[in-house]
Amino acid sequence: MRYCFLGVALLMIFFICLASLLVYQWPPVHQRLAWRVDTLRAQIRYALNPPEQEVFVPEEQQTLMEAIVNATLHALTPLALQGDQPATTATPSPTPLSMTPTPSPSPSPTVIPTSIPEKVALSGIVHEYQKFNNCGPANLSMALSYWGWQGDQFVTRAYLRPSYEIDDKNVNPFEMVDFVNKNTDLNALFRVGGDLETLKRFNAAGYPVIVEKGLQLPDEYWLGHFQIISGYDEPNSQFIVYDSYIGVDYGYPVPYQEIQTYWQNFNYVYVVIYPAERQDEVMRLLGPQADETYNYQYAAQKAREETTTMNGRDLFFAWFNLGTNLVYLQDYPAAAEAYDTAFAIYPDIPEKDRPWRTLWYQVGPYPAYYYTGRYQDVINLAGTTLTHVDKPVLEETYYWRGLAREALGNRDEAIVDLKRAANLNPHSTDALEQLHRLGVEIP
Repeated sequence: MRYCFLGVALLMIFFICLASLLVYQWPPVHQRLAWRVDTLRAQIRYALNPPEQEVFVPEEQQTLMEAIVNATLHALTPLALQGDQPATTATPSPTPLSMTPTPSPSPSPTVIPTSIPEKVALSGIVHEYQKFNNCGPANLSMALSYWGWQGDQFVTRAYLRPSYEIDDKNVNPFEMVDFVNKNTDLNALFRVGGDLETLKRFNAAGYPVIVEKGLQLPDEYWLGHFQIISGYDEPNSQFIVYDSYIGVDYGYPVPYQEIQTYWQNFNYVYVVIYPAERQDEVMRLLGPQADETYNYQYAAQKAREETTTMNGRDLFFAWFNLGTNLVYLQDYPAAAEAYDTAFAIYPDIPEKDRPWRTLWYQVGPYPAYYYTGRYQDVINLAGTTLTHVDKPVLEETYYWRGLAREALGNRDEAIVDLKRAANLNPHSTDALEQLHRLGVEIP
């Protein structure tokens, strides 16, 4: 009798667990509870393996010109630069591995100074509180709402982060621009190396601006975050900000200095959305920054100057930004050295302040190392980055590790990584193209 009762009890427990699992998978319940489960899982993982204590150390750089030439000539072509990179690239020409001077921006007309009001507060933005890890899609839908777009963060997420199960943690500014240009009747662009005056100038002309920046919450490690700059108050040195995570459901003030400090963490990148008929006005507001090459030259020069004036975490990001801008300019050897310098500074940052999530959002070191033949550094850095993630996410990391593994002759492992990248975001065609090149098709 006792065994019969025990059997019934075990069967009941099994059905209760099964029912709980099915209820958990029901979308309304899953959306409310998934982030709590993920947060708990991450906390346990970080407690067992503190990410702030792990340091990436690049292997010794190749110093012989012959090695650089060989690595470059054997790089896969064509290879679209995944992640923070422009849509089209050419195989880089062989260059010596040395910290070459950043090219100075070419002469170009400057922005004609115009008087702007002391205060601006744009209205018409429909605020949304973001769902778990949905900062990018939420801010994009809010910014679009200003121009009358009818949609919400679930619409933008379906394109930017299509896998609810895998939960890609990152949305890049160029992906936002891609969504707007392909799926709305509006236009969008992004630029780097921005400054506070640029934000004010756009606000005064009637344009909210999306910025990507760092975020340091109490009792939390450094994060990447998006905000919408919707106005400013010059007498009080404050911007008016819409935020999908903190604050209130309307614009609230944030000091200029706070925006400046955390915006630097992401190379001062910004996204502007605008009606197609206002294209000329946007170009005038950008001035010389309308030219993309000039923009990256300017941003590289700005980052290099900051490497001489900053310290601590800010100095790490100054060197990191320099590397990112040089990658866009296809000066891969100098970019790799800039990243090496950033990673050498990283251990000197207090552990509680270390931005160990940086490679979740910005992937410039991968192409910098890849195109200088430092394939093992790509693999090692990817491994360090993935160690800190509680799920097999980060499509760009798998993409570059896959290419590096193939370059070292590990074709099977490369295919596994490229498949992961393709499954994470089917809208990103780079991984699919590489798999096709390798003779592998994804259903």
